[in-house]
Amino acid sequence: MIKTSGETPSVVPAGAPCLTRCFPETRVCLRGDPAPPLPGAEMEEWRQCGRWLIDCKVLPPNHRVVWPSAAVFDLAQALRDGVLLCQMLHNLSPGSVDLKEINFRPQMSQFLCLKNIRTFLKVCHDKFGLRNSELFDPFDLFDVRDFGKVISALSRISHHSISQNKGIRPFPSEDTALNEDDVYRSLEELADEHDLGEDDIYDCVPCEDDGDDIYEDIIKVEVRQPMIRYMQKMGMTEEDKRHCCLVEIQETEAKYYKTLEDIEKNYMIPLKQVLSQLEMEKIFVNLEDIIRVHFGLLRAIDLTMVSGGSGLGKIFIDFKERLLIYGQYCSHMENAQKTLDDLTATREDIKIKVEECTLKVQEGKFKLQDLLVVPMQRVLKYHLLLKELLSHSTDRPERQQLKEALEAMQDLAMYINEVKRDNETLKKISEFQSSIENLQVKLEEYGRPKIDGELKVSSIINRTKQDRYIFLFDKVVIVCKRKGYNYELKEIIELQSYKMSDDLMNNRDMKKSSGKMWSYGFYLIHLQGKQGFQFFCKAEDTKRIWMEQFEMAMSNIKPERATANQHNFQMHTFDKNTNCRACKKLLRGIFYQGYYCTRCGTGAHKECLEVVTICKINPHDLEPGLSPGPKMVAVRNYHGTSPPLGKTPLCFQTGEIIELLKGDPDTTWWEGRLIQTQKSGFFPSSCVKPCLDPKPFQSISYRQSSRESDYYGYPWFAGNMERQQADNLLKSHSSGTYLIRERTAEAERFAISIKFNDEVKHIKVIEKDSWIHITEAKKFESLLELVEYYQSHSLKESFKLLDTTLRYPYKSRERSLTRASTRSPAATSASYNFSFLSPQGLNFSSSQSSAPFWSVFTPRVVSTAVARYNFAARDMRELSLREGDIVKIYSKIGGDQGWWKGEANGRIGWFPSTYVDEEGVQ
Repeated sequence: MIKTSGETPSVVPAGAPCLTRCFPETRVCLRGDPAPPLPGAEMEEWRQCGRWLIDCKVLPPNHRVVWPSAAVFDLAQALRDGVLLCQMLHNLSPGSVDLKEINFRPQMSQFLCLKNIRTFLKVCHDKFGLRNSELFDPFDLFDVRDFGKVISALSRISHHSISQNKGIRPFPSEDTALNEDDVYRSLEELADEHDLGEDDIYDCVPCEDDGDDIYEDIIKVEVRQPMIRYMQKMGMTEEDKRHCCLVEIQETEAKYYKTLEDIEKNYMIPLKQVLSQLEMEKIFVNLEDIIRVHFGLLRAIDLTMVSGGSGLGKIFIDFKERLLIYGQYCSHMENAQKTLDDLTATREDIKIKVEECTLKVQEGKFKLQDLLVVPMQRVLKYHLLLKELLSHSTDRPERQQLKEALEAMQDLAMYINEVKRDNETLKKISEFQSSIENLQVKLEEYGRPKIDGELKVSSIINRTKQDRYIFLFDKVVIVCKRKGYNYELKEIIELQSYKMSDDLMNNRDMKKSSGKMWSYGFYLIHLQGKQGFQFFCKAEDTKRIWMEQFEMAMSNIKPERATANQHNFQMHTFDKNTNCRACKKLLRGIFYQGYYCTRCGTGAHKECLEVVTICKINPHDLEPGLSPGPKMVAVRNYHGTSPPLGKTPLCFQTGEIIELLKGDPDTTWWEGRLIQTQKSGFFPSSCVKPCLDPKPFQSISYRQSSRESDYYGYPWFAGNMERQQADNLLKSHSSGTYLIRERTAEAERFAISIKFNDEVKHIKVIEKDSWIHITEAKKFESLLELVEYYQSHSLKESFKLLDTTLRYPYKSRERSLTRASTRSPAATSASYNFSFLSPQGLNFSSSQSSAPFWSVFTPRVVSTAVARYNFAARDMRELSLREGDIVKIYSKIGGDQGWWKGEANGRIGWFPSTYVDEEGVQ
């Protein structure tokens, strides 16, 4: 189990799969460990139940349910999603619950929580022999309608022989304090007030450790920290440490490739005798392709090691694209294991053959099911190995290349982890799909699910409140009527055509009348005045959560910057691996990975939409009489050289206007017509840019000045500024902070000013022959392209002593510092104030505070970081970042999945760990 700071992890029985999950109710109080109950004190039955669950290894020993200040609702809240109950049965009787059928992150989904609870009840009946009358209804737990029944059922399980054989003391004991009848009475109201989703702020992105121990055993990776401490003790130099890192990469790659060869030789080839081609593909996926890639990778590593390993960074940069095939492998790995299990369970010949093959691999130490996990484990280790190597390559000339290699492997790891996460999401969507009757469309076409649950719905016209079950996706609201355990489709509401509005009048009335069940409402209003809807929630907090999810869904399908720089971006599923046009990182996952411009075909992350370069094919409103094609302006002369075979070239001079007739953004040659002469023909697409001015015959100098004004939207553009002003502005900033300024009365119009170490450096930007550059060796078509290039490539390419990229635009740094400095002391402390827990319960620091109940627990700041890139949250668990934001890091638990938890701009959530630079870490 992954361990949070200050928590004792649950212990999983030997041989059981690792259920990596941070329980929402498992939190750390900064006041130290809770005091144990007083000796000899009578203990209520629910408290004994909590201790029994700890003995069953599903709650950590210091869980809040054993604190003296704990309330019965603490236990109910921990059990409401059904996950702990299913894990408890698995711990008592391994294999009794099919863990692959359990949803380990169901907090925002009533559907999935109830499914988990029903799975628990079925196993209790089938395996433990409990009668239905001895169990409870799923809603008795989920809505906490009758928590006494839940406690009673768990007590019966604690007395079952299966539990007794584990040596776990049952409950209740003889000296149990009698429960008053009203001890469970207010729980249903508390459940309405405290939705499961709000506790997820202390949850983590699921992280599976399956196979990690097997990987370590096979590859035998040295534990780094003891190794480093030993080196320091022995006085080894940084070069010695660097060499150890290089050797580790080489040796572990060799051992991994040997493992792949063993799988091919001892499993894949022999099993072809008993498996069909389709069965082979289902089990081994694309392992043959992976073996070929690693044959080349190992050879390249061996060759660079002969010359000292200085070229290792370039090898990983070059192999990144080829390693993307791991996305396919990892997304099918779980299904591969299931196929293998099914075949060996139903066909004796396959079972015998697999067992025969197993004995040939390390004398049967590892099963094929185990070995299938190793490739995924290996590919997720590369960025960790490179990070260690980089930390011992401070003065090496290849350091910048290693940085780029590290970023490439981090990007790869994030991509693979998102592929895995998307597969989990698609599995959930499939469960929704199979439960909704009369549904004729594929739900996955509507994006990712946000939240589901019971609301009351009325149309604006009808006004009658009806009980409905709502599934909210990015694109639509699926309105259903519950029919037993299934749902009947009633309506699909496409969010693209609606806006959301709060029902402020009704909320004021509710506050005056102390609130009434199902009376907290909000509207969906049709943009063209057609049928609208009103939704009603049980409680104000529930309404807040639903409205936040609606806002996030609408933000995903209609992002604020969707039309920035003349683009028309729409949420899109990319069929092949695609890099973001702006940041050059991969669009991650397997569906709706990012945004696609319907005009020029560019792909981008949500957070990068505002900085994508101007749309290459940009239709404009044209004056009457002009042709309908988009206008392009020539940025260099074209004299008709080397046209496509059999095609007529279109010659033109810089500044002439061309009407585009045919042009794909990915092709080299376009067809167009000169506006002045009406001649048509083919020309290189690189010779033109979109004509931004609606008047086609204005001078080039006017168009250039017009385009310069567009730069003011970028956080790095300072406008007209003297050199001394730039010095004064940047000297108080961090190294790597930069700006682009216009130079007054100088031949070269632009200059880059950048803080590097303790000095501010200035670089002239040269414009010549329609090119723009800071060195003749690397030229660009625009200032924007130049900036984007040096944001990810060191200026050392042009200036040997300037080993830095353009890291922090000065405006972003100023914004983040201003936000931090303008927060009042009272506002800052209000985020973290808490009162010590008293025996009577929780006391909040301010009676007027709107903070939820869990805010009395102060998260511990692990470290701080600076956002390197923008990041736009896709759901309410994630944290949006702007470049330059200061982030307080609270947890790195999801680090192996590429996610950390932290706070920025007053919000807490998960963000990609590779999008920040941790302060104090090289």
